[in-house]
Amino acid sequence: MHTVAVLALDQVIPFDLSTPLEVFGRTPGYQVRVCAAEPHVDAGRFTLTAPWGLDTLEDADTVIVPGTEHGAKPVSPMVLDALRGAAARGTRVASICAGTFTLAAAGLLDGLRATTHWLAAGELARMYPTISVDPDVLYVDNGQILTSAGAAAGLDLCLHMIRRDLGSEAAADAARRSVVPLEREGGQAQFIPHELPPAPHGSTLEPVLEWLRANAGRDLTLTEIARQSGMSTRTLLRRFRDQLGSTPLQWLHRVRISQAQHLLETTSESVDHIASLTGFGSPTAFRDRFKRIAGVSPNAYRRSFRA
Repeated sequence: MHTVAVLALDQVIPFDLSTPLEVFGRTPGYQVRVCAAEPHVDAGRFTLTAPWGLDTLEDADTVIVPGTEHGAKPVSPMVLDALRGAAARGTRVASICAGTFTLAAAGLLDGLRATTHWLAAGELARMYPTISVDPDVLYVDNGQILTSAGAAAGLDLCLHMIRRDLGSEAAADAARRSVVPLEREGGQAQFIPHELPPAPHGSTLEPVLEWLRANAGRDLTLTEIARQSGMSTRTLLRRFRDQLGSTPLQWLHRVRISQAQHLLETTSESVDHIASLTGFGSPTAFRDRFKRIAGVSPNAYRRSFRA
């Protein structure tokens, strides 16, 4: 019997906590134990009683750390020591959502690739520069140490671990019980709002940015954009780089993709027609650029977000 210890910390996110309980708890071959540093855990909207203590981590085959409401908040040294001890014994350790911060604080992610909820990815990278933070994926499997993105990505991670342990058939059965696909197309990138960086207030670029938004559907060249801005192409490139960290054409592509996302969500226009409406030279170029930025194809994006 494979023992899964789910570590409940104060301010644990109930959804993150319940995901491994349900997925592993309803799969033959696993026993699931909720453990905590103290018997009672503040879960925000309610208080829960953990039947097991931190010593459960000593006998567990897998330890899962759900996210908390304040992921970057310092964690008890006793908890961090228990996690380090489990990892040193070869126990598989995984996190869901902001639980990644707890693994990072324990030093278990140093030098590794990891993910977390896209809203917290920047903070994770800032606090722990030795971690290679990937905000675009649903989960990262480093072998012994695994991390997942936010909320439903915890389901993806749990199903992945079941497939590793018991094979695809058992994982498919678990997916059917959870009423989710065994593998979701794309990653976390499709859920991230791709906001365009604004020009600094009073910037000389503001008029040309407004013009680019209004004319994004046209076949624009760098020369035409420079002429509209009243600058040389060299000056235009330098100001875009200094003020926006991109080139005019890169910024224009982001405008077009943003407009395409809106059309995919709100209209029944074909993908080819949307490619034309948003200024892409060909449907193929549109699909390639869209997948590069959004992480999924236009059709997959539409299936997920069509109103």
